[in-house]
Amino acid sequence: MNDSAPAGAGPTGPAELAAALRATGYLADDGLATATYLAMQMNRPLFCEGEPGTGKTALAQALAQTLDAPLIRLQCHDGIDAAQALYDWDFPRQLLHLRTLEATTGTGGALDADAVEHSLYDERFLLARPILRALRTSPSVLLIDEIDRADDEFEAFLLEVLTEHAVTIPELGEIRAQTPPIVVLTSNRTREVHDALKRRCLYLWLEHPSIEREIEILHSRLPEVPERLAAAVARAVQKLRNSDLIKPPGVAETLDWARALQLIGARHLDPESAARTLGAVLKYREDADRVHKQLDTLLAS
Repeated sequence: MNDSAPAGAGPTGPAELAAALRATGYLADDGLATATYLAMQMNRPLFCEGEPGTGKTALAQALAQTLDAPLIRLQCHDGIDAAQALYDWDFPRQLLHLRTLEATTGTGGALDADAVEHSLYDERFLLARPILRALRTSPSVLLIDEIDRADDEFEAFLLEVLTEHAVTIPELGEIRAQTPPIVVLTSNRTREVHDALKRRCLYLWLEHPSIEREIEILHSRLPEVPERLAAAVARAVQKLRNSDLIKPPGVAETLDWARALQLIGARHLDPESAARTLGAVLKYREDADRVHKQLDTLLAS
């Protein structure tokens, strides 16, 4: 493993990193700031698990903003393979190139097979996918989102890449990162990720924020929302998360709800304004029907 620290490592400690993240609107507690700082300094991927909406993806976005580095995102899904993550060849352009060579050779001319093959696997026909782009971009933040949706084979592929920070393309040779990307892996824990991958990472479990922190997030991200309204939204969302909903709201839904209320001119959260804007915070008809019937209870202090 390449143990060199990232170039322009940025914050010199967890507190400084937390302050830099706060400047982007992302509020990190001591545990999160420390884990993230250590992952950066140790060149280890940061493996973030937690319920949807707890800020795992937003952490990578805030890190990229803090470090003024590009965020390169690999969204995992069932069936994803190494070619989708690493690179592919632009076959239509290669074919067009080959036809052009044949046309320009002229009648009776002969193509040099080795030269033609070499020209077909030129950089200009290489389609770099997220991991290859991250290895070639220094510095960068690589977000491998929802790794729990990928299969075992893809996890095994990641082990090598995240350990060596290098890949080999048969036609071009080895491509090694000059500076390892800062890697954030996220999982919603729909399945357990293998221990072999976890061992190579620093681990962080993210909870939904406390009501105090959620109010603070609202103030930070939506300063135009009245204080009383922000507090009422945060309280209501906390109650919704303790209800037996199909999809409890995350921080993003809290922000959407407060923003929606502010846009319709609400100054406080009452049953009428809540009913009109529930679509910003609830994403299933069954959840909306259930909450509609309990709005008075939900909004009671």
